[in-house]
Amino acid sequence: MTCLDSLYPFLRPALFHLDAENAHRLAVRALAVHSTVRRGPVDTRLAQRLWSLDFPNPIGLAAGFDKNAECYRGALCLGFGFVEIGSVTPRPQSGNPRPRLFRLVADRAVINRMGFNNDGMEAVATRLATRERGAGIVGVNLGKNKETEDAAADYELGVAHLGPLADYLVINVSSPNTPGLRALQGKEKLAELIRRTRAARDALPKRPPLLLKIAPDLTEDDQRDIALVALDEGLDGLIISNTTIARPPLACSDLAKETGGLSGAPLLQPSTALLGRMYRLTEGRLPLIGVGGVASAADAYAKIRAGASLVQIYSAMVYEGPGLAARIIAGLGPLLSADGFARVTDAVGADHR
Repeated sequence: MTCLDSLYPFLRPALFHLDAENAHRLAVRALAVHSTVRRGPVDTRLAQRLWSLDFPNPIGLAAGFDKNAECYRGALCLGFGFVEIGSVTPRPQSGNPRPRLFRLVADRAVINRMGFNNDGMEAVATRLATRERGAGIVGVNLGKNKETEDAAADYELGVAHLGPLADYLVINVSSPNTPGLRALQGKEKLAELIRRTRAARDALPKRPPLLLKIAPDLTEDDQRDIALVALDEGLDGLIISNTTIARPPLACSDLAKETGGLSGAPLLQPSTALLGRMYRLTEGRLPLIGVGGVASAADAYAKIRAGASLVQIYSAMVYEGPGLAARIIAGLGPLLSADGFARVTDAVGADHR
């Protein structure tokens, strides 16, 4: 257990008295100076090679936590197998007016309407330029600026500037907090966007894998179209899924009225169901990253069995603390053994066999 882990039960009440966004900034700053590498047994059953990258375990930190590449080193020290920064837009932008981040404590959920607030690609590129390759897998999640009309142009810029510094790249067209962004998931617009972004990626000396992050609020036709486009246009993988604009019954009914994307425990079931459908629609031919509502090893394992090669967490750390990743990783081995799997890769998509 690291110092951050042991202190969190005592710090959490104080953090929860702060505005949620201020508490998040404190967490980022704490991780930015956190350099204690977690020591413990390494379970080789959890390692896998994907996209020519060696993942020590399948648990990653989702985009949105470290928007500006400020604390990815500290996050990797917590035991994460990979970290995804962003979303990053070409130009800096302040995002939506505050307050824009809300804890739904009784629901173990979060609502955000941040609006791609970030320092911009130049600042992020400067920070990433100092990282040691081989010291941990870092992906970059790309977004568009709010006022940009030619969305693909922003993704092309992001690829050109950040692609050489990233282990993988993500096209994010699924945030509900940028007007018109989710409309890019339509078949024709998505195909054009992927073609242009992939062409920018292919122009790089070293071509990082290119993934697409999708929304959970998709019709069955949308799901089929995305699967078809992803396969036809040569995407390297999908991330399933972003936050939801749906509002299932929630205990925090007053905060449920806030606009924005809902994440945390209420997203686990619908995002995992969508993950399974996309695995079937892509016939298991694309690696999938499952994200949404994961708060335990059992949750992560459910994503893996549904078709996820990798799993990301974020919102649950608000409630469970910085030691959550290590606890999930420790819990996966016994679950594999119980089902008779020798390696985590054997369990991917097991629910469909």
